[in-house]
Formats: sequence, C-alpha cells, structure tokens
Amino acid sequence: SHFGPKGQPGSHHCFKEGHCRSQPRSALTMALLKGFLVTSLLAAAAAEEGYATSPWDATFTMDLDGKPGGTQENFTVRIHPEWAPEGAKRFQDIVSSGILNDARFFRVVPGFMAQFGIPGKPEVAASWQSKNIPDDPVKQSNTRGMMTFAMAGPNTRTTQLFINFKDNSFLDSQGFPAFAEVLGNGMQVVDKIQSKYREQPNQGEIQSEGNTYLEAQFPELSYVSSIVQGQGVPAATAATAAVQQKPAAKASFLSQTGIMRRTSAL
Repeated sequence: SHFGPKGQPGSHHCFKEGHCRSQPRSALTMALLKGFLVTSLLAAAAAEEGYATSPWDATFTMDLDGKPGGTQENFTVRIHPEWAPEGAKRFQDIVSSGILNDARFFRVVPGFMAQFGIPGKPEVAASWQSKNIPDDPVKQSNTRGMMTFAMAGPNTRTTQLFINFKDNSFLDSQGFPAFAEVLGNGMQVVDKIQSKYREQPNQGEIQSEGNTYLEAQFPELSYVSSIVQGQGVPAATAATAAVQQKPAAKASFLSQTGIMRRTSAL
C-alpha cells in the first residue's frame, strides 16, 4: 500500500556558505542543455501518446460532510506536465477513467496534508495497485496548495495523492515532486476537508473492502464526488490507458506515519 509523506523531521539539512563549489561554466551549460533535450523528448513522446504537454485544469466536486445529497463545494487544480511529466500523465489517466469518483480523503492531518486516492471499489483499487509509474525529479516544491503523489519507495507511485496544507518543502528532499496546484481560493475548500479521524483509517482495509469499510467506520469522511477535466486536454486514447504493470514495492510499516503509501505512509 502507499504511504503519504512523513511528518516534519526534527532537523533540516542545509548547505553552509562556502561548502559548495560552482561547476565550471562549460559543465553547467552542458547539464542545462542535456536537461532541456530530455524534457523536450519526453514532451514530444507524451503528445504522441495523447497526453497533455501544457498546463491544464481539473475541477473537483466535493462532499465535505461525507453524506450523499448534501452540500457540495468545488475547487480547481492546474496540472503542470513541465513540473512532473509522469505524474501529470498518471493524473490524466485517473481523471479520464473516473476511478476516484466517491474516493475518500482517508488520511487528513491538520497543518500537514490531506491524502486520498484509493478507489472506493475494491476490484478497481486492486486493478490499479501495481500500476506503478517512474519517478519524476522534484522541480516544484511542496508548498501550500501543491498536489503530489504518495509513494512507497522509488518508482512506486500509483493513484494515491495528497494536497499540502502548508509549506512542506522538507518533503522535496525525500523525492516527492508536486505536479499540480490548487487555484484561486480553492484552498478555502480544501481546508474544510474532514480531519476528525486523522490517521485512523487502515489502508489495508480500504484496499480490500473499499467504501463499505469507510462508510461503516468513518462515515463523515469527505470524499470526491467527481473530477472534471477542463479544456485543452487531449481526448482519451488507448495509449492513455496503457499504464505500466510493475510489481508494487512494499514499504516498511514504520513509515506509515509519513507520506508514503501505507502498508507503509503517502
């Protein structure tokens, strides 16, 4: 299962002035050129597969009180393929397939983050559990309002995500690349996500029993009613559904208080 991000460590590592040396200009230029070429090639490949290569928006409709038929509120996120192309592609798969409709925000820690992304139907959750995507380098920091994939170690991102309530830039060095941002006053809605259950829901139970377990044990969890993609996104193609089939890595259960996917944390 996937863990979310771990809580803030007791100390932060930083470089002291004078301890770092600049690369020779020629080496730096070559590194920048190489990065540009790689990014360009990835963007061209993504476009050919039917994925968006420029920023696009998606609107979440939320049932904040966990009760069907209640008041719904919306917030919109902007997906940035240039920040994390693999993460952006996977989120496009998620939106196109509708697998997170009715998915609960099962791990909500005030002052830290809100985690979601396990499909409410066990058979759907099982079918996506091993569809890992490759890691992206961290280009955008985990500041307030950024949305990021949870993971259980290198190359283990699947469908679990979290939204940062505050500046959690300490997660950057742990390899969590933000790929989208909440727009406008959308964080006013995100801040209302039900947090009374904190980290009580068990990810293994969610994975195996889905919403049946959550509705019985944690009936007031906020959930996603729908996610609708905005204009400018390529129509879904067979390629967008061809996600990788790799064995899911198991993370240590000691990480379950963190942001990795849980059987371990985000």
